[in-house]
Amino acid sequence: MTVKQASWGVVATVKAPAKDILNFVAHHLEMGAQHIWIYLDAPNPEAKALLKAHPKVTPVSTGENYWLKARGKRPPMHQNRQAYNARHAYHRARNLDWLLHCDVDEFLWPDRSIAAQLAALPTDCLVARVRPAEALAPLEDGTEPRLYKRFIASKDDRTRLVAEIYPTFAPYLKGGFVSHVAGKIFMRTKQDDMTIKIHNVIQNGNRNPGQVELTDTTLLHMHTKGWTHWEKSFAYRHRKGSYRDELGAATPEEEGGLNLHKLFAHLAEEPDGLRQFYEEACLATPELVARLQAHDLLQDCALHLDATRQKHFPEF
Repeated sequence: MTVKQASWGVVATVKAPAKDILNFVAHHLEMGAQHIWIYLDAPNPEAKALLKAHPKVTPVSTGENYWLKARGKRPPMHQNRQAYNARHAYHRARNLDWLLHCDVDEFLWPDRSIAAQLAALPTDCLVARVRPAEALAPLEDGTEPRLYKRFIASKDDRTRLVAEIYPTFAPYLKGGFVSHVAGKIFMRTKQDDMTIKIHNVIQNGNRNPGQVELTDTTLLHMHTKGWTHWEKSFAYRHRKGSYRDELGAATPEEEGGLNLHKLFAHLAEEPDGLRQFYEEACLATPELVARLQAHDLLQDCALHLDATRQKHFPEF
């Protein structure tokens, strides 16, 4: 019997080294993406040339002329640039059934064919959500992560489990994650009046119409690859990214909680404060690995990104 398949693609706004961009694209081509749109948030001639030569990839430079034509000026927040570029690609993806919007450090990891999972969704489902698993930084800095903390699906158990796993910083971690727990979404294409956000869409006032969670696929999020990577990314994330001040706290501030922006500002003033947080919440220490395993919240995924990149972009 022939299993019904759906066509799908990916859109991402990226500012990263050429190797990271090519790793991301190659992985999703390997997973079955029929087309990938890469919006270069900073010039990257090396990556652009290789992407442009691939028949399934469209690289788009987003320099001054691009934003002048699109918005009159470049949006200062990268979240607004991401949302605009996702909409831009969505209107160009009408030959596909679904389009996923995600980041260059996020990698789909399915248990079975993504095309088959999407094809099986009801016709009134316009949004398919993929929940994340967050990378644990390897003990050897600079190596590819392969251990991930799983998303805790049960809301009833979430607070208790996080408290058991993270003895010091549980009140500040949403679901035990340093980054988002919302995951990212596949959007059914060829729909009218779709307002696209980072983690959601709205159609005619209806938020995420017909949403279904793809429980057979995980979004592996390499938010932390190692101390060097985390420390290098910290200032930008704290000012404009996933640790910015307007994001809410895991525990409401009226109940004594702090969001990560305020927590990190406090820890930065203490000797080794940030390092203490990193080692409890981000690093694959034997103790953290054991606690995650005890609650069936550890996922082992070897991506082999270098080998996949060499297969799809041997010229690099």
